[in-house]
Amino acid sequence: MNETGKLKIFLGYAAGVGKTYQMLEEAHSLKARGVDVVLGYFEPHGRKDTITKSEGLEIIPRKIVEYRGSLFEEMDTDAIIARHPQAAVIDEFPHTNVPGSPREKRWEDVLFILEQGIDVLTTMNVQHLESLNDQMVQISGIKVRETIPDWVVKQAYEVVMVDVTPRALLNRLERGVVYPADKAQRALQNFFKESTLVALREMALRQTAHEVEERIGHNGGAPEPSPDSQPSLSQGQRRDDAVVIYISDDPTTAMLIRRGKRVADITHANCFAVFVAENAELQTLPTVKREAVERHLNFARNLHIDTRVLAGHDHAQAVVDFARLHNARQIFLPRLGGKGTDRLLGKSLVNQIVSLAHDMEVTIVSDRRHEKQTVE
Repeated sequence: MNETGKLKIFLGYAAGVGKTYQMLEEAHSLKARGVDVVLGYFEPHGRKDTITKSEGLEIIPRKIVEYRGSLFEEMDTDAIIARHPQAAVIDEFPHTNVPGSPREKRWEDVLFILEQGIDVLTTMNVQHLESLNDQMVQISGIKVRETIPDWVVKQAYEVVMVDVTPRALLNRLERGVVYPADKAQRALQNFFKESTLVALREMALRQTAHEVEERIGHNGGAPEPSPDSQPSLSQGQRRDDAVVIYISDDPTTAMLIRRGKRVADITHANCFAVFVAENAELQTLPTVKREAVERHLNFARNLHIDTRVLAGHDHAQAVVDFARLHNARQIFLPRLGGKGTDRLLGKSLVNQIVSLAHDMEVTIVSDRRHEKQTVE
């Protein structure tokens, strides 16, 4: 059986910082050292320097996929595995595949390739990290649709920050290096504002520092994690304490889950997402509410959060009892909205949990979203 391949991520804070270029430089360096490396997927975006940098590397042809009468080019995962190089260069880690593809996301393709014993070099921007999605909205007013769960990024044996100053990036944009002139002007008026770039760069720097601390903490200073390590509640230096996230049908619950999970990861705490229902049965809920709760529980599971449906008439008592049983130090609650009775019940629940959980920190997360547009 093949040993699992190693994942290396080139992380940036915006398009044009040079992630793909540096990844291609690494590929040439590997080739010069005798490593069998191929270009599994490459998206040049018309950037001449990047296109030139790809020359001399073996390219795996893309496959053509038909969807609703149109043809699309996608990475040919099967062809990469059949070629079975020692390493594959795969651009745009967060990409969503055309519907009908064997896997929905490119990061799922990458994990499948890694399972075959092939190392992968890939690229992504920090705003595509799932736990930072809400912060991204607050910083830029833009909702990122294509995200990668944090546990996937933690599979990487190395995360490399590709950095240029915001001023230098804006100069590249103005010179037409990043986008054609018309697209560059639109970008300058929207996403590529210097204040936004400064905030995103800070976010990327903090994330990279966090990844370094994680690796040092989990491996006693060793540079690489064990290839057999799996993302789980018992991994590495997990402590005995926990973070508990209260699940409801409220639309802001996804934001609450991301916030709680990120805190749990930073503090190395266990993470639970809990919903309270009579007899622990979701089927007794009205259809719309049940579907919303199930969607939120599935979202939590996708982030490798342990989910529980608790039995109880008294939601506050059930949540606090569970938190105390699992030695939780923090409970995350939504600032439940609604109107009339619903709003009063929401306030009552928050007040009851705050009163009962006197030995814990209760974080009430409000919805600050001001989404102006959506990007991929």
